[in-house]
Amino acid sequence: MPINNVILPPQTIGIIGGGQLGRMMAIAAREMGYQIAVLDPTPNCPTAQIAEHHIQAAYDDMDAIKKLTDISDVVTYEFENVDLQAAQYIEQAGKLPQGAFALEITQNREKEKQLMKDAGLPVPMFKIVHDGKACQQLMEDMPYPAVIKTCSGGYDGKGQLKLESEEDLPAAMEFADKHKHCIIEQWISFDKEISVVFTRRKDGELAIFPIGENDHKDHILYQTTVPASISKTVKEKATQAARALAEKIDVVGTFAIEMFVRGDSVYINEMAPRPHNSGHYTIEACNISQFKQHILAICGLPLMEISLLQPSIMINILGEDLDGALKQMRTFNQGFIHLYGKKEAKEKRKMGHITFTAKDTKALVRMIEGYKEAIS
Repeated sequence: MPINNVILPPQTIGIIGGGQLGRMMAIAAREMGYQIAVLDPTPNCPTAQIAEHHIQAAYDDMDAIKKLTDISDVVTYEFENVDLQAAQYIEQAGKLPQGAFALEITQNREKEKQLMKDAGLPVPMFKIVHDGKACQQLMEDMPYPAVIKTCSGGYDGKGQLKLESEEDLPAAMEFADKHKHCIIEQWISFDKEISVVFTRRKDGELAIFPIGENDHKDHILYQTTVPASISKTVKEKATQAARALAEKIDVVGTFAIEMFVRGDSVYINEMAPRPHNSGHYTIEACNISQFKQHILAICGLPLMEISLLQPSIMINILGEDLDGALKQMRTFNQGFIHLYGKKEAKEKRKMGHITFTAKDTKALVRMIEGYKEAIS
């Protein structure tokens, strides 16, 4: 089926990956009347709990990929580490409107940073190394602090190491010897981190959600506040960068870009070719969520014009927070709780999120303080 065909309910949307992002995509699609097929190796994974079809197999199992392609009218994915051979197969079948290129770029930090640089976008200085010796030689010229990251894999702060001074060089050399293909970036001191989440159709139509301001704990996103407290100049620069990248990559669907803000300057950090944790607030705070907008885009339907209904703060519920969040549900009547249906609560594992909306920031702060007191 050609990817420019419109996919209408009750046709089937296939999803590679059965985690929380797939689940929220599926919920949005089910509300619109679509059927869902999911490919994931985990029994009773979050997405499978609400899907008509669960193909329980590894993500690179080509027989399973072919089955998903056969039973689906269009296919999407909830994470970027999709097997490229599988993605190319689905694209050639005319059922992957997002294409394989966005995956190829975002799976590899070298390609990602180089594409940003080629597009003339602001990125930290970076170099590639393949072993400890090359790392040592490079750091003779690169100023500290810096950060070394694996070029593939890694999320929520995993797969990277900060170099504060020469004392950290031996650990960095060991890191490079272990992981081989690494990127070393200049460490950017920043005032805040923001996320630009947007959705784009194949024909170029693009809709940008209100920019969120992110706070992290232990390298994991803890809280997103919308609207971000940024200048008009920063907003314009961030939006222009997002539009430039969207065109360069030919994005289809919902896409997220994390950026550092320093003064009135922005530096692009990382990209995600799918809905993002920092966009969860859109479910309650906007007239349309990042997930429903994603479904519209991949199905060839017109996007909705986005409006922020109320200021919002989204807080992740990690494994260590789950008991407190369940406790507060008994008495605390503010906030929208989303739990992902994961079987086991583990420390630092994202088990859900809660979104607060209010008429102004002061009211939001009071809600957050009440929530934190309730779960303590």
